[in-house]
Amino acid sequence: MSIKNPALLELRQAIRIRFEKLEPNSRVCVGVSGGADSLALAIAANLESDNYNINLIAVIVDHGLQEKSAEVALLTEKKLKTIGYDNIFIGKANVQLVDGLEASARRARYKVFQQSMETYGAKTFLLGHTKNDQAEGVLLGLARGSGTKSLSGMQDVNGPYIRPFLTIDRSTTEEACSEAGIEFWSDPHNIKSEFSRVRVRENILPLIEKEIGPGIIDALSRSAKILREDATALDEWAEAVFAQLNPADIEIAAIADLPIAVRSRVLRRAIYAAGAPVGSISASHLEPIEAFVSDWRGQGHTSLPGGVKVGRISGRLSLSNSQPTQP
Repeated sequence: MSIKNPALLELRQAIRIRFEKLEPNSRVCVGVSGGADSLALAIAANLESDNYNINLIAVIVDHGLQEKSAEVALLTEKKLKTIGYDNIFIGKANVQLVDGLEASARRARYKVFQQSMETYGAKTFLLGHTKNDQAEGVLLGLARGSGTKSLSGMQDVNGPYIRPFLTIDRSTTEEACSEAGIEFWSDPHNIKSEFSRVRVRENILPLIEKEIGPGIIDALSRSAKILREDATALDEWAEAVFAQLNPADIEIAAIADLPIAVRSRVLRRAIYAAGAPVGSISASHLEPIEAFVSDWRGQGHTSLPGGVKVGRISGRLSLSNSQPTQP
């Protein structure tokens, strides 16, 4: 695996930037599904690890959603040993269908990721998402009518999770596997048209490129970066305002003059503080709450997920929870 291989060189440079920020002898988990993106990540990380005294742990998740999922996990383990991995963690995901297969599988997968970090004492977890994944996510967010946060896509650093390939396209990871002589696995789910992400990848993006011109993936990725910077600034503003409030009893005058983009973030934080499940509050949930502030005409209280009730009383927003407190 010569450093002269252009695709591998590009990936190694992306990994190097991340490893330079870690302490020597750090333990780092690497998520590996057996596909091109994650195998290329495993290859590049292994090549760079000795230069920075990084201890790598490959993490394979068996979702159990396909007949031969266990075989794929074992085959991936074999390839990782060929690459040079000694520490390999294979976790069985407990996928409970709650809000669709994709979301449920993702939730179960991250539980395995967390388990692997706890097992090995790792504080960093590398993921192989690419620029293509970012573009697909932006289009899916647009289709859902999502806000700035969702349209901003994935963060390159989010807690322990690091995505070093978000500025690199999928074809580069495939080329890197070829340069390394490692055959990657193609997930059958990636060609099933019942999944919205597959339709975006196989139908929508190619159509946009055909009708508008090439470069749409780069453009969507840049847009995500800009939106992410905007969302971060608005979140920080909202957090500063929220810190000065009593979230259960908010004086209308304290938030009335805020831009809606900031006020909605403050209201969302207050609702979660009152007991609504994190992630459960949509824009439609916020509309009647916003009306208490900007279009007050004597409306009654509004009920929200998690038993949260919000009403306007004597110029203040009162937030309460009707569900009994758990012992």
